[in-house]
Amino acid sequence: MNRDEIRIEEFDGDHRDLERSFRLAEDSDTKLDEYIDSGRVWVAVTEQAEVVGHIHAVASVDGSTWEVVNTAVVEDRQGIGIGRRLLERAVDEAKSSGANRVELATATADIGNLRFYQRCGFRMSRIVRDAFGPHSGDMN
Repeated sequence: MNRDEIRIEEFDGDHRDLERSFRLAEDSDTKLDEYIDSGRVWVAVTEQAEVVGHIHAVASVDGSTWEVVNTAVVEDRQGIGIGRRLLERAVDEAKSSGANRVELATATADIGNLRFYQRCGFRMSRIVRDAFGPHSGDMN
């Protein structure tokens, strides 16, 4: 399946219906509970209505900054541009809503993710030690 057979659309249902997809990128039940009901979600959907990826972004109170809090593409659909299309959609929506900054965080141990975000135009602004450690939520 190529990327053209995938459509990107805003998800307007209960975010918890996508929990399986969210868990591809989030290990912590505590962290997921903190943000799952907020923000906006876009999904990558096949012609058979299967969700194969998502991106979840939350705007700051004043709307000037959006944070990508969770994004994932199922493993067998990675590498064909779905993640890039999801990220581009979220960034476009942030800009059209008046935001002037989009942020995200990823573990430095995941070099593939760092490379992906840099290829999409993001730049590292800082390193936060142990940002995803036990103190930030449970590890199950």
